Amino acid sequence: MQIYLNGELQNTTCSNLLELIQELALEGKRFAVEHNEMIIAKSKLQQTMIHENDRIEVIHAVGGG
Repeated sequence: MQIYLNGELQNTTCSNLLELIQELALEGKRFAVEHNEMIIAKSKLQQTMIHENDRIEVIHAVGGG
């Protein structure tokens, strides 16, 4: 299916947000996820299903100075 990830159309086989985070290699890192303009708690990633044309924004923190 196709989703919009950080504003760009992308194909994915992920069925929920946790799978998408794992595919992006962000599991265990500091990040925030917005799904169709709603912020999703990390505890709800697995229960939040992804559907065709969903809009997902993933912001991850990068350390440094």
